[in-house]
Amino acid sequence: MNTTPEHNDRIAKMTFSSVYPHYVKKVERKGRTKEELHQVIKWLTGFDDRKLQELIDQQITFETFFQRADLNPNANLITGLICGYRIEDIENTLTKQVRYMDKLVDELANGKKMENILRST
Repeated sequence: MNTTPEHNDRIAKMTFSSVYPHYVKKVERKGRTKEELHQVIKWLTGFDDRKLQELIDQQITFETFFQRADLNPNANLITGLICGYRIEDIENTLTKQVRYMDKLVDELANGKKMENILRST
């Protein structure tokens, strides 16, 4: 499925710091922890707690966030529907990466086992 250029541009310009509190709230509301969320983010991006906080403080966009990330080589194993889009069919790289994050947060909030979320082999 193709996303529109406007959709992709909106995602690129959104700041990570504006979405991060929603990630935290979502997982904590479902009984998971901020530490587990950070574990998932670190798996996907390589950012440890210190670097993550630095990026939040800088209010960087998702575009910059993922430019600085060292994306996990197994990220392509993240598949399925998120926000009405099939992840594996998204052609825009940045939009796909943001949807990877959204999918991992959803899986965490929905109680999936950590080894499955982290695509352990």
